[in-house]
Amino acid sequence: MNDLTPTIERHRHELVRRNLTVTSATKITPNMLRLVFSGDELAGFTSLFAGDHFKLFIEDSAGEPVARDYTPRHFDPARNELTVDFALHEAGPATQWALNAAPGTPVKIAGPRGSQVITGPIERWVMIGDETALPAIGRQVEELPADMPITTIVAVPDRSDAQGFTTKADHVAIWVPRADPTDPAPLINALEGLTLPPKTFVWVAAESAVARALRDHLTGRGHPLPWLKAAGYWVAGEADSNAKDL
Repeated sequence: MNDLTPTIERHRHELVRRNLTVTSATKITPNMLRLVFSGDELAGFTSLFAGDHFKLFIEDSAGEPVARDYTPRHFDPARNELTVDFALHEAGPATQWALNAAPGTPVKIAGPRGSQVITGPIERWVMIGDETALPAIGRQVEELPADMPITTIVAVPDRSDAQGFTTKADHVAIWVPRADPTDPAPLINALEGLTLPPKTFVWVAAESAVARALRDHLTGRGHPLPWLKAAGYWVAGEADSNAKDL
């Protein structure tokens, strides 16, 4: 491991397809739906970092197969339960499937294929994103060690979409109500008021153009690239887009 800058350790996992069942569905905020999947086939499920993704396999309204990326929000190996949060930001086939899901609904998933674990001399975290990134952000907040400083800046449709997290980390939450999820200005405005001391790692995920604008803003103010990771979690106007590193 590099002692001077963070390192992204890439871990490959065996790609396993799993047939599971929805065991609960809960609206945790007006625009976030939490489903719990369970089944014996979850044995051996591995996810090493909050930014991991697995594939959810469903059918669209025409009966065509569709695969979408989702974050493992929480995995309980003792109970073989996988918690997944669905941002209800658009009416695509995956969102519609989640809204129709109920206890007993069958579900097929595969992965995660791998994990990118960020390690190194990190003394502070900043995580920025929209509601599609909120499952990963929430997981990271909850999994960080005690007293680790982390600031989260999350753009949501309404203040009622703010979530609470149980964590031992030193967490500061900044919620940014926004009208247009493709407009980076609200997040950039919130970020401008934030000091980024040395050894601060910044993680960004949002609509692709928004994430790119945030990355450019950060590098433009002198934040070093080795201390930054940005990903486009979706692309405006593309119904079949999945998460991609920028």
